[in-house]
Amino acid sequence: MPTATALNQAAAMIENAWGQPIELLEILAVRRPSDDPLLRSTMHIYAALAITDHSVTAHQNRLHALTRPGYVPAFYELERLTGSAAELRVAHAESHTYLQAIRRVIEAREAAAPADGASAVRLAQAAVARSGHAQTALGQAPDPPAPSTVVGPSVRQPRSPIHSPAVGPG
Repeated sequence: MPTATALNQAAAMIENAWGQPIELLEILAVRRPSDDPLLRSTMHIYAALAITDHSVTAHQNRLHALTRPGYVPAFYELERLTGSAAELRVAHAESHTYLQAIRRVIEAREAAAPADGASAVRLAQAAVARSGHAQTALGQAPDPPAPSTVVGPSVRQPRSPIHSPAVGPG
């Protein structure tokens, strides 16, 4: 049984987060990008992951061809063998980075979505209270405004003759 690639893992995560097949989500991200900017961002990362996943597959196939049983690579193929191995490691690292980026966008989406309607109301009330637009309770006088602090002299001080420009007879 083959192991799941990073592309398969990403598709499963995206489908679970949005509750729709990846093919439909790709279409939605292109046709209505302003409806869900996090979906659009996720699908851009997914597209980059798809390219990297194809690169991983190509490097793996090249390495399998160069290291197949009974085959002894020629001297000139050794550089190609080590180069392919290094490029495969880079492609795997890129895939892992894209997978983490998708995971972080999904986490941000979940954190931004309120759990239920009551919490959304509480968040809105807290925002109004912080903004200072909350109505004062009946029968209470609003607090007096705080006096402003003075940073410097309020009246311009005349400059001393030492620092003023010399004015000659004119």
